[in-house]
Amino acid sequence: MIELSANRYGKAAIRLVRVDRDATPHRVRDLTIAIALEGDFAAAHTDGDNANVIATDTMKNTAYAFGVEHLTGSIEAYAAALASHFLGFGQVARATVNVREHVWRSIDVAGAPATDALVRSGEGTRLATVAATRGEITVEAGVEDLVVMKTTRSGFTGFPRDRYTTLPGADDRLMATQVTAVWRYGAPDIDFDATWQAVSGTLLEVFAEHDSPSVQTSIWIMANAMLERHEEVDEVRMVLPNLHHWLVDLAPFGIDNDRQVYVATTEPHGLIEATVRRGEV
Repeated sequence: MIELSANRYGKAAIRLVRVDRDATPHRVRDLTIAIALEGDFAAAHTDGDNANVIATDTMKNTAYAFGVEHLTGSIEAYAAALASHFLGFGQVARATVNVREHVWRSIDVAGAPATDALVRSGEGTRLATVAATRGEITVEAGVEDLVVMKTTRSGFTGFPRDRYTTLPGADDRLMATQVTAVWRYGAPDIDFDATWQAVSGTLLEVFAEHDSPSVQTSIWIMANAMLERHEEVDEVRMVLPNLHHWLVDLAPFGIDNDRQVYVATTEPHGLIEATVRRGEV
């Protein structure tokens, strides 16, 4: 017997920019949104029957319409409003809304923020994902494309060696990574903006403060601190590509390179992932 298994559909890469000119300086909300629905859609696959299929163009239009009334606070609240709306259709069992916020900040002019001129921030992209059913709502938040570096207090030694191992051990190396960190909240009714600022601040602070014997250990140390300091967080998932910087051999030119000049590479790179969560009491 052949049967349809798990399926979902939706609209991805919805680009929405909202400008609030009543604020001083003006505030820009720049979002990339994805909406996915699960439920009673089997007939569309197996019988060509679209009676239950909410058009993805309708999803896009709804995201824009909700940008007026529901994008006045956190992106988590906006995503929850969208998810709740689509759960209003009887054929929808689960609605998942993912939002990425690209941050703009006012340009400083003579020591003061410009009213109507902004620059795109390069300090990572804020994430929020709300997955809702009629019985449960799950809220995740996080950051991606957060590029950070340690110029000291990072090493990698004691790993096994075989005939194919050429990497020397390093007690003090340059460590760079492009962080993706996603954390799941234990409750859907917290101050999302303040909590995101606090949790992401902990991530950066602990990255700066700790001594790292490996990227694996760095994930453990940072995620532990995020869980210990913020009771609202139940789980942290982290993805850290190891963006290698190799010391350039300048000896052929008679130049001593005492950990000053590196070649930066992005491919191939190490990729380290882990989830740290609260255990059973």
